[in-house]
Amino acid sequence: MNTLLHDLRYGLRMLTKNPGFTAVAVLTLALGIGANTAIFSVVYGVLLRPLPYPKPNQIVDLREVNAKGGRMNFADPNFEDVRSQSHAFEGVAEYAAWLQSVSGGSEPTRSMVASVSHDFFPLMGVGPVLGRGFLPEDQRFGAAPVALVSYGYSKQYLGGTNNLSTLKLTIENHSVSVVGVLPPGFRFPFDSDVWVPRELWERLPSRTAHNWHVVARLREDVPLVQAHAELYGIAQRLKQQYGQDTNMSDVAVSPLRNALTSDVRPALLVLLGAVGFLLLVACANVVNLLLAQAAARERELAIRSALGAGRKRLVRQFLTEALLLSIAGGALGVLAALWGVDALVAMAPSNLPRLQEVAVNLPVLSFTFALSVAVAAALGVFTAWRATSGDIQGVLAERGQGHTGTLRGQRLSRIIIAAQMAITVVLLAGAGLLGRSLLRVLAVDPGFRTEHILTMDLAMPFAEKDTEKVQRVVFLSELFSRLHAVPGVREVGGINGLPLMTGLADGTYLLTTPQEKLPTSMEDLGRLFHDSTRTGDADYGVASEGYFRTLGIPLLRGRLFDDRDTMDAPHVALISQSLARERWPNMDPLGRTIEFGNMDGDLRFLTVVGVVGDVREESLEARPRPTIYVNYRQRPQATGQFTVVLRTEADPAVVFSAARAIVRDLDPNVPPSFSTFTEVFSASLKTRRFNLTLVGVFAATALLLAVAGIYGVMAYSVARRTHEIGVRMALGAGATEVLRLVLSQGLLTTAVGLAIGIAGSFVLTRAMQSLLFGVSATDPVTLAGVALLLGCAALLACYVPARRATRVDPMVALRYE
Repeated sequence: MNTLLHDLRYGLRMLTKNPGFTAVAVLTLALGIGANTAIFSVVYGVLLRPLPYPKPNQIVDLREVNAKGGRMNFADPNFEDVRSQSHAFEGVAEYAAWLQSVSGGSEPTRSMVASVSHDFFPLMGVGPVLGRGFLPEDQRFGAAPVALVSYGYSKQYLGGTNNLSTLKLTIENHSVSVVGVLPPGFRFPFDSDVWVPRELWERLPSRTAHNWHVVARLREDVPLVQAHAELYGIAQRLKQQYGQDTNMSDVAVSPLRNALTSDVRPALLVLLGAVGFLLLVACANVVNLLLAQAAARERELAIRSALGAGRKRLVRQFLTEALLLSIAGGALGVLAALWGVDALVAMAPSNLPRLQEVAVNLPVLSFTFALSVAVAAALGVFTAWRATSGDIQGVLAERGQGHTGTLRGQRLSRIIIAAQMAITVVLLAGAGLLGRSLLRVLAVDPGFRTEHILTMDLAMPFAEKDTEKVQRVVFLSELFSRLHAVPGVREVGGINGLPLMTGLADGTYLLTTPQEKLPTSMEDLGRLFHDSTRTGDADYGVASEGYFRTLGIPLLRGRLFDDRDTMDAPHVALISQSLARERWPNMDPLGRTIEFGNMDGDLRFLTVVGVVGDVREESLEARPRPTIYVNYRQRPQATGQFTVVLRTEADPAVVFSAARAIVRDLDPNVPPSFSTFTEVFSASLKTRRFNLTLVGVFAATALLLAVAGIYGVMAYSVARRTHEIGVRMALGAGATEVLRLVLSQGLLTTAVGLAIGIAGSFVLTRAMQSLLFGVSATDPVTLAGVALLLGCAALLACYVPARRATRVDPMVALRYE
């Protein structure tokens, strides 16, 4: 301990003796370690942190898999068969969640309402902290509706009362008794606030109605592979038994944590790799600084060695100094990361799961400490090896002509700079590819306009009965009429799923003929679907005629919906251009009939009366899907989730206020949510902008560090070679020859780094292929631009010290020799 304390005191004296070097090294390490800490905080919170449930590794997600390998939600009969036939699980439950208008509390809310089957809470290991859970008599079709609510909802909207006996909420026009409050923090699935028994709703007999998510808990000592083998056998037996009535040929099973984060995992791992590269660049800069310091101390080290200090003793001293630098950099990096994590959370896209669990906590601090120690060990060992590998007598004889002044020392520094350049090329290439991808996405024609469009989201109950359907048509028609009268509003329309936002449900449609007999039941319809030559997949939209005019979706053929299309009139449909091209190429689709009753339960045929332009529903990057639009006046039952769009030149705040008052007057239990379509459009690109911003910042920082590194090495090299340059100039070398000499060395190092970096980019950027759009991972334009940028920056960094070398006075350089 005395020796360690002596090394620490000596190391502190050496660092404080060179405050400039110490400040630059600590700040450089703080930049690299802080960035890694911030990104690791996100990676740990989202990808690595165990789920907050008992034995979370046993909780798994199940998905149906079709013959093409596509994953789907479960159909009711398939779920029931898996639950009854499987022996690998302690429990299997299905669930789903929807935004609903919930009233009965202090004010109506748009809340996520989850429907969960009877095994759900036991397998999650969660029970109410107040009241009771669901009883068997609650979990049957036709039972009196009951609900559990989240802790936050209870505090905010129910007053945090302990007396639940009188609490009732109104959901889907049903009075629901609140029987329990769940623990703080539990909001699975989909940030739900209310949970109701799934058994309250009638099961669907179709094995192709994929409506439900499924979660299960593995039995003790049952591995994932064994569970999958059992599920595969069940799926194969069901396929043999039911044939075309089911499209499930396998069941995918994966840990729930992985299933929740599968969409964001590639992007986060790319960010973690990028910030790791940034740390390598920072460490390379510090290594060169340490080598320069070691060169300046070689006479001191030689004297200490001559007086009896062993090599291990000197190595330990270097390790101690590197540890002090790394710990200081790590501590400063943690402070920076505390701010950085808040910035990351604010920037993060809304679809990033478990975002509330991102924090600089004990595991993250442990990572930072381990990273700091690893950096210290790497820096210390490398510097000590270089500093103690020379000839003591030679150093003493040459009066301090250190390694860095020798050809060998200069070569090592240039190797480090070349490595910095190579890593920087990879980071810049990644940022360039993401930037070009964003430009390609922005150049995509979405099929609709976004300027001066306001949106209003409504959550209403499913209109099942005829009286409820009539009421819904009256409500929406009156709403459209009143909104159209608001000053400044030019057009008003609506649809059950806005592009780039909620999107539309999809399903299988059937081509029919007007003379064909209507199916009388869903089972009868299911038999017709066995003819694959007459079926296809399409999105299902319930819209008004004003929707197409408001968003500028063009009418290509036929007509839009109008007042003739009442509930009792023949049902009509508009189809997208892609559907017309797919089903009736080089033919007129007008007058054709379609059966799409499996989407809303209405088995009447739809007659095509118009063709409209394609719309990119899911995202700007996804190709437009075939879409069938029906009239809200004829099929209002599926308008529970409905978005009203308004085109206006007026102040959005004024229009929002007027629209809120109109909705409150028509139905005070339906709270609207407002936005502008430009905000919706921007939100759809937030994930891509998030990735680009972070990788771009890392790349720009690495570029600055690399340029600073090559400048420092070249400046130090010129300073060490002042005598040599003076001799050359005394012997007749001109400024041009000296400039060429210094520049050639720096640019050769840069060229080697660029070549290695471009070769590495061809390999490493393939890992981010899933994040690109319209651009190859080996895009030559991007790589050429990166090489040009880095080459110009390096040329500037080399030119300044080279220019300084040309001003060396030979007499001054030789005076002290």
